[in-house]
Amino acid sequence: MTTAPAPSDHSTDAARHGYADHKADHLARLHKIEGQVRGVIRMVDDDRYCTDVLTQIAATTRALQEVALGLLDDHVRHCVQDAVQADPAQGESKYAELTTALRRTLRL
Repeated sequence: MTTAPAPSDHSTDAARHGYADHKADHLARLHKIEGQVRGVIRMVDDDRYCTDVLTQIAATTRALQEVALGLLDDHVRHCVQDAVQADPAQGESKYAELTTALRRTLRL
């Protein structure tokens, strides 16, 4: 089992994260996903048919991917765009950070 990477120290970033405007939406989706995961656990506990469990896992995975895409979109539209406009060197750093985030999201 892999562990989540340690949070990055972005103390030089603006105090407000790029997803701040959509935080409630992201949290609502994540709470729904949390419920889906609990449902999958119940399905396994109740010995439900394999393909039914797999279908729910696929739906949960897709829901997490949608949250990730939303966060990436927020990052580009806020963090990256603001950095590029403020300072070219800082913008280059944000482009590199974006590439790393995409690699993690796409598992490349």
